[in-house]
Amino acid sequence: MAIEKLLIANRGEIALRIHRACHEMGIKTVAVHSTADADAMHVRLADEAICIGPPAAKDSYLNVAAIISAAEISGADAIHPGYGFLSENAKFAEIVEAHGIAFVGPKPEHIRTMGDKIEAKRTAGALGLPLVPGSDGAISDLEEAKAIAEKAGYPVIIKAASGGGGRGMKVCTSPDDLETLMQQAGSEAKAAFGDATVYLEKYLGNPRHIEIQVFGDGNGNAIHLGERDCSLQRRHQKVLEEAPSPILSHADRDRIGGICAKAMADMGYRGAGTIEFLWEDGEFYFIEMNTRLQVEHPVTEMITGVDLVREQIRIAEGKPLSVAQEDLRFTGHAIECRINAEDPRTFAPSPGTVTRYHVPGGMHVRVDSGLYQGYKVPPYYDSMIGKLIVYGRTREGCIMRLKRALQEYVIEGMKTTIPLHQALLEDPEFLNGDYSIKWLEEWLARDGQG
Repeated sequence: MAIEKLLIANRGEIALRIHRACHEMGIKTVAVHSTADADAMHVRLADEAICIGPPAAKDSYLNVAAIISAAEISGADAIHPGYGFLSENAKFAEIVEAHGIAFVGPKPEHIRTMGDKIEAKRTAGALGLPLVPGSDGAISDLEEAKAIAEKAGYPVIIKAASGGGGRGMKVCTSPDDLETLMQQAGSEAKAAFGDATVYLEKYLGNPRHIEIQVFGDGNGNAIHLGERDCSLQRRHQKVLEEAPSPILSHADRDRIGGICAKAMADMGYRGAGTIEFLWEDGEFYFIEMNTRLQVEHPVTEMITGVDLVREQIRIAEGKPLSVAQEDLRFTGHAIECRINAEDPRTFAPSPGTVTRYHVPGGMHVRVDSGLYQGYKVPPYYDSMIGKLIVYGRTREGCIMRLKRALQEYVIEGMKTTIPLHQALLEDPEFLNGDYSIKWLEEWLARDGQG
């Protein structure tokens, strides 16, 4: 089927990104928005706009009935969920398809499988992905937990099965503390996610966070588009991402990429996905799979030349992958800085009205943002207001271009994390690519930040 009109079930920069891809493909767009987003850039540019509720996400961007109604009223034949909100909600995907509307994303059963961390780990193991040593599934029996921890080797980490964002996680260094920490993790998980189920795995001391971008056509064909290094994190939230990783060799990339592509082909996976790993001492350990487009997808686009949103839409139309694995070329280096409306030292949210705005330009400089002068950044949603993505033939050249671009970037009327990125780009360890998932928090503590 050829998609003629697509409803964008999201907001902010990703909604604008989807709109742009659609218009380049000759597809009309429908923007849905809360009352707080009536003046958003993607709402202004879309062919049609429909208000679906008040500012609170639960009443608007998570309101399935309102979104389906908007699709039916506008005659949209496809829905793109973006990332966040309903993008990994299997029930939503099922409802969309039950209404005869194409869901621009994976099959509902794959979203459901990978959304349950225990089931995801079990499935990943069956597909041949390397796993972190630990329990095969949910664990509640203390003696069993002690036996698994002993086999994996202390320290171990107890995690919420339905968790995310660091909640319901406890690191245990001794069998004496295991019972207490399991109870604490379960209680936190119950409070945060409504599910007290926990599992246990080996705690890696100083790993990198490496993720592999994959694409499947839903018919048993799949490719990988290389890796992204997302190790610069604060409180489990990514701050800066780069591709390729400074520490992986071509052989490493081909090996893990091949394993991931084969797993997706065997699964019959459809659309875009990202398989996330911890990497330590040359070994990869599966942690989760995101069955959607990632915030950091532009760095992959920069080094491969593949438009991932266009590819998502093509797959949803039932078309084959536009590129074969042997035709993919990874060239140069790309870095993305997430620009948040936050105090760069305390990270307190800083919404407000944009009083002055100027984006950097020049060769290989890209800004994904819905900001404009006079726009009022609402306080109700995630604080990310833009992404600065820069490409260079080498990592060194990319960093120099990024420094220049950050100097040109002007956002006034609120505090932003631009100064944080400028400081990061001056640090010798970052410049050497010598960092892990713990590095940024240690760096912030050292500098009296965070």
